[in-house]
Amino acid sequence: MRLIEDGFLDARTVDELAASLGIGSRHLSRLFTKHAGASPSQFAATVRVQRAKRMIDAGDLALSEIAFAAGFQSVRRFNDVFKTLYGRSPSSLRRKAKV
Repeated sequence: MRLIEDGFLDARTVDELAASLGIGSRHLSRLFTKHAGASPSQFAATVRVQRAKRMIDAGDLALSEIAFAAGFQSVRRFNDVFKTLYGRSPSSLRRKAKV
């Protein structure tokens, strides 16, 4: 999990992560599902969203800059994952913080 938290899956694949650990990707996925309740990709997306939320709370970078800095490959994916996890858009969180 620490490798994912450090951004391993921001630039690499689950297959590469599994290979670096010396196991198969299917076995890695089974372990993640059993112990974390999510796939490695889902876990990585959650880590990215949490990283982005901390950046939103901490400063006034543009949301697009935050998306890429948090490890997302596109703003659209950032918005979708954020909304799935928090039930609202990142911009609505920013507006609430300014009020």
